[in-house]
Amino acid sequence: MQALIDVILPVFLVIGAGYVAVWRELFSDSSVDGLMLFTQNFAIPCLLFGAIARLDLLSTFDPGLLVSFYVGAAACFGLGVWGARVLFGRPLEHSVAIGFCCLFSNSVLLGLPITERAFGPEALASNYAIVAIHAPFCYGLGILTMEVVRARGESLASLPTKLGRAMFRNALVIAIALGFLVNLMSLSLPTPIWDAVDLMVRAALPAALFGLGGVLYRYRPEGDLRIVAFIAVLALVVHPAITASLATYFSISTDAFRSAVLTAAMAPGINSYLFANMYGVSKRVAATTVLIATACSIITIWLWLHIIP
Repeated sequence: MQALIDVILPVFLVIGAGYVAVWRELFSDSSVDGLMLFTQNFAIPCLLFGAIARLDLLSTFDPGLLVSFYVGAAACFGLGVWGARVLFGRPLEHSVAIGFCCLFSNSVLLGLPITERAFGPEALASNYAIVAIHAPFCYGLGILTMEVVRARGESLASLPTKLGRAMFRNALVIAIALGFLVNLMSLSLPTPIWDAVDLMVRAALPAALFGLGGVLYRYRPEGDLRIVAFIAVLALVVHPAITASLATYFSISTDAFRSAVLTAAMAPGINSYLFANMYGVSKRVAATTVLIATACSIITIWLWLHIIP
């Protein structure tokens, strides 16, 4: 119970404050859009740029860590697509969007603050290793699968262009790439630049969590709640369970184990809705899943905190 109060509750209180502020019309929809634009296109990219640029890459990018997390993610994507198609009779395009909901954990807005509160800032190195390839992996897998499904035997010659456009229009991907560039080339940036980056970083997570609450207010629970529950079980239970099993098999370090399992245990992120919206399929399911799974994750994260060492 102490973990619920000390670690999880403060994070969700900030999210709840954003939700209530929009609900009671103390914070407008346009203000939420502006806040999320600031956090997702500027503040969080600064956070990821600074973190990747300063990481000890050789010690942080443990193959066992990445395989454990991403095999679990890919397995849940496959199970999500299969379940949507076979168990719920959804069309293939809708099934891929539903699978994407099972794939894309909220690794930044929830994973980083909860890991930091649970185990301290020094425990975040493995989180950043996961985040560094999270968007490219998830969007790459999702777009590739969707385009293959939609092509139905037609040419896929435009697929590399679509993948590249999706990747390099994403501010997070650009920030991560620049962080790797600075790190690998051992570039020395002037102190005022680092100070400016650090100022942006301080605003990133609190502002993003408050904005997330405002965004969640828009997502009314509607649609087939059976499939929402199916997605939530895969995202909140199956993904971290697979990750924990593989991480134990690979005998990764305790810090890496904690980061991998906790990140896998996060609810689907807003990108799940953005992907569904991109293709115009299963938008209600994706939106409802983000809202309900985020609420349910208060309990499931607490349980995972009791299970992991």
